[in-house]
Amino acid sequence: MLRRTFLAGSGATALAQIAMPSIKLGIDLFSIRSSNYTPFEYLDYAARQGAKVVHFSEIRFIGNLEEANLKKVRTHAESLGIEIEIGMRSICPSSKAFDATQGTAEQQLERMFTAANTVGSKIVRAFLGTSADRTGGPHIEGHIENASKVLRAVRAKAMDHNLKIAIENHAGDMQGRELKMLIDESGKDFVGACLDSGNPLWAIEDPHLTLEILAPYVLTSHIRDTAVWRVPEGAAVQWVRMGDGNIGIDDYVRKYAKLCPGKALSLEIIVTQPRTFPYLEPRFWDGYRHTPAWEFSRFLALVDKGKQRQAEAPAPKDRVAQQEREDLEASMIYTKRLLNL
Repeated sequence: MLRRTFLAGSGATALAQIAMPSIKLGIDLFSIRSSNYTPFEYLDYAARQGAKVVHFSEIRFIGNLEEANLKKVRTHAESLGIEIEIGMRSICPSSKAFDATQGTAEQQLERMFTAANTVGSKIVRAFLGTSADRTGGPHIEGHIENASKVLRAVRAKAMDHNLKIAIENHAGDMQGRELKMLIDESGKDFVGACLDSGNPLWAIEDPHLTLEILAPYVLTSHIRDTAVWRVPEGAAVQWVRMGDGNIGIDDYVRKYAKLCPGKALSLEIIVTQPRTFPYLEPRFWDGYRHTPAWEFSRFLALVDKGKQRQAEAPAPKDRVAQQEREDLEASMIYTKRLLNL
């Protein structure tokens, strides 16, 4: 990595002296997706890192949805003093990311409601799709309406299970204002946001703006840092360890703690190669016809602050799992110092 200064960083040291509202630091297990642990090994690992919340963002991390398995996972988490959140993937039937082999979106959500009650999760995290859904077929507005129909159809069952559905701004699918629209149209009494700090950059959006829009709706979060800079085609975006980016992640965390008190701040650390967003090409805007200029200008301000990063070779296959753990552990140290935990 380019920088290994999380221990000596003056920003984290200074902020450690500032009192922050009580916050639950957690881990989204997608951070260490290549470790292939059992759910019990994931929980033990998270406990060693000092996590208070473990976010099983996909079914594969918890093993299966069998009642016996979920009860064992719940018992183990309780013995460690860890709160569990569970999740699933797309609930939008028209999304390219939707897996119809698992049943209708309504059937998949209903299975998750039962599983959430069994394992002790207060939410079910889900998402609409990815940036691929912004163009081709129905544009994002059509996908939002289709997802909203699904959510409205399961409202009664969600309420019966005393659960809320946390929809993530996922992989560049929706900008903050669009996710707000989905929540408002579906019913904010049972639908809220799983706020991701890295994905707004994949939707040419300032993550601080996303936080400002969605803070009243936040149920949980996925937090990571990002580097962004100008390239001839437009902008390059690279997800990085906490403290290695240039989006103002310290201020973001401080604002999150203030605006979303009591909600989990779960690290989802994904370190990627740079991805180019060629916004200087006219066809790029096919997916962003309704993005206000003032919003895009905030993204540009971040781009202009960035500096080009030197490319680094990805970890060899036999080191990927270890690298993911190292990235997460470094980010946990940085964030705990930032929060004075």
